[in-house]
Amino acid sequence: MSRLWERLRRRPELVTVCLEPPPPAAPDASPGVPVAEREVEPVMEPLSRPLPDSLTCPSCKVTVPVTGARVRQICQYCGNFYNAEANANVALRRPQNGGVSLPLIAQVGRGPTAISAALLSHLGVNLSPLAMASVIYTPALPPIPTTPPRTSSSRLSTANSIRSSRSIESLLSSSTGSQSLRRPVYPVHQKRREEFLTDVQKARESDNYADISVYLRTIFESFADICAAFKEDPERDGANVDSPELKMEFLYAVHDALQSMPSIVQKSVLKSIINSLLQEKRRLFHKDEVRALFILVQSPLFAPQSSYTVFAHLLRQLTTLSNGDHQILMRWFRCLEAKRLKMIVSHIIQFITIRQFPPADASLPPLNKSRWWIPTAIKVLALINAANNAASPALISYTEFYNHALDHVDLMQEYANWQTPDRPDRFSYCQYPFILSIVAKRTILTKDSEQQMILTARRSLVAKVSRHQPPQIDVFFLNIHVRRSRLLEDSLKEIANKQRDLKKKLKVTFSGEPGLDMGGLTKEWFMLIIRKVFDSSYGMFVYHNKSRCYWFSTTHSGSLREYNLIGVLMGLAVYNGIILDLRFPHICYKKLLSPPVVPTMEHVAVGIAKHPTLEDLAQIMPEVARGLKELLAYEGNVEEDLCLNFHVSIEEFGKVITVNLRENGEEVPVTNENRDEYVRLYLDWILNTAIYEQVRAFYLGFHTLGASNALLMFRPEEVEMVVCGCPTINLSELKKVTEYDGYTPNHEVIQNLWATLEEFSTEDKKRFLLFVTGSDRVPVGGMGEMTFKVSLYPNKEEMLPLAHTCFNQLVLPAYRDRATLKQKLSVAICNAEGFGLE
Repeated sequence: MSRLWERLRRRPELVTVCLEPPPPAAPDASPGVPVAEREVEPVMEPLSRPLPDSLTCPSCKVTVPVTGARVRQICQYCGNFYNAEANANVALRRPQNGGVSLPLIAQVGRGPTAISAALLSHLGVNLSPLAMASVIYTPALPPIPTTPPRTSSSRLSTANSIRSSRSIESLLSSSTGSQSLRRPVYPVHQKRREEFLTDVQKARESDNYADISVYLRTIFESFADICAAFKEDPERDGANVDSPELKMEFLYAVHDALQSMPSIVQKSVLKSIINSLLQEKRRLFHKDEVRALFILVQSPLFAPQSSYTVFAHLLRQLTTLSNGDHQILMRWFRCLEAKRLKMIVSHIIQFITIRQFPPADASLPPLNKSRWWIPTAIKVLALINAANNAASPALISYTEFYNHALDHVDLMQEYANWQTPDRPDRFSYCQYPFILSIVAKRTILTKDSEQQMILTARRSLVAKVSRHQPPQIDVFFLNIHVRRSRLLEDSLKEIANKQRDLKKKLKVTFSGEPGLDMGGLTKEWFMLIIRKVFDSSYGMFVYHNKSRCYWFSTTHSGSLREYNLIGVLMGLAVYNGIILDLRFPHICYKKLLSPPVVPTMEHVAVGIAKHPTLEDLAQIMPEVARGLKELLAYEGNVEEDLCLNFHVSIEEFGKVITVNLRENGEEVPVTNENRDEYVRLYLDWILNTAIYEQVRAFYLGFHTLGASNALLMFRPEEVEMVVCGCPTINLSELKKVTEYDGYTPNHEVIQNLWATLEEFSTEDKKRFLLFVTGSDRVPVGGMGEMTFKVSLYPNKEEMLPLAHTCFNQLVLPAYRDRATLKQKLSVAICNAEGFGLE
């Protein structure tokens, strides 16, 4: 802004001072009404009229649909009013809190520009008192030269200039210069998809690509050519947020044809794309720059490494767009086919991988000149990820954004960079967690937990030494001593008495058993206590047969300690890397991350599912969710035909309870008009209100140990996988990582073992996994991430197989045939509880 003031000072001829007094004020037609209100009323009056199905912003030309009872009056993409008169009225933009505001430059239609005396005073122009009291009129100001091309260093100021509807410079540059009023003139490209495909087919048959190469070079030579070729209406000024208004089938045909063209044609088209990206003075219709970049980022030409320099500059131009343009791009990405969106994502992920792990041939620019490549690419990927998350359902799986190559970077250094408060501008992959795989996030969470364990143990040791007490080995562990006969009571007592030690390494001892805990006893303790807590006799959780999952009891009236214990157990399991067999619906893990960090103020609600949906309810009560969907879609008279009121009844453990969803709900009928409210209140009651205290205790218990900033990087689906493991058992993956002691992979006994396991049912495979590892769940990353060892048990053919669950080791006698092996192994896996020492 200071540059504008300096420019006007240097050119005083732009300001023509008229010493005539101001015209007399009009008589006050509405005495007693403030002047500002009288100015606002005629401007806002058109906004109260009935509006069409869509609104088009007069400034940025973006068209948005009108939905809901309340109509948006300010464009979310540029910040201006949809009403042209409101845009010109300063009363609507003047701060109401007495803050400092810039002097007004008013522009009315295409006439002269009015500049107030306050502006001239601000510019340092000395005027007489008479002139200062008057409004000075000047001819139209000459157009101010456009700003130079945007770079990454000026990205923020550029975006702010575009977004700010109060910018004096933007108002002056949009004044009535003849050059700025000329409409863009686009070339004519009228070829249709069918004609293009015919030309491609002829080129392939004749092996002569000259004509098609010329055409492709022409339509990608500039942004104007790109829009003229692919826009549905090349003369259309502006954009529709719900559609890019492109000939998408034609665009897909061109991209598909380019993918299979000879390399010489691809190189010539790439040169045209370079020219279009380097073009500085682009005369385009509103939002056509966004359209052209949207078209180019879908190009298959950016798959090879040789095009990465061009691809990097394309991505940079995408990131330097304004915030409003980014919002439009997000809406447009949702219009793409899933395979097209997946292709863009794969191109960017491969681009990041090659830049992170460059080839040895030095084919890429040096790192000091291309350090901005990765942050720029990830920002574009973040736009696509946000677009994908906003779609319902998502176009592609969130796992498509994983870059598994990043599993091999220094993850803890990335985590430390992210945690460093004195360098908030330092780039870290942890800033964009969607790109990190579940294995990478699990690694960060595990190592962060280990660091906390070491720190807690060190503090305990220092405290012992400071009190002149001899240190013992137990000071480094959280020691849990329980009896199998009173498992739940002993566990509650131990956890309550050892709150300070919860962040130490867990070690479990069963009374009366000689087993040493190297990990196996801990796994069994978790399994047994989870089985005990979820038993229906405790009345804490209700099992739903249709969905085969547990949900919190709405009628539980006892202590909340048990719910807190379940949360602590989940936190302990994550903290110690143990997989649990929990059958909670997906919404439960949403609640654990609402919010992902415990608020410092106790009155803040936690564990609340925001805007629960029928899909969330269907995970627990699919029949109820189906009934509510039918209620919303019912075309008859809801009140007379269905006879519903605003109260619900639910049965748990043989008891039926009835609750009003609103005051005097039993007397308020559900009608066609209020059925949406009924469904909303029903969902909120069953998923939030009725179980809030139970969920709160559960949430706080989990975050007693799970209070790590690493959880901020996790999605609910990923938390579920960390807690419960992978749901699929893939024996081929386990076979690849198996080690042998006393056997070889081709030994007859080993061949019989794998053939027997393949014949097992899914339940028997889980029993085998439980027998060998102490858990029937597959760890994060699949069975390929496990360690598994098969050892020979010599001269013990009459014995059953043994297992060392601490080390995932199977001790297998050399049985004489496959039938004997199957019979012995089946007996072993069906009686796998308890520990002993030889």
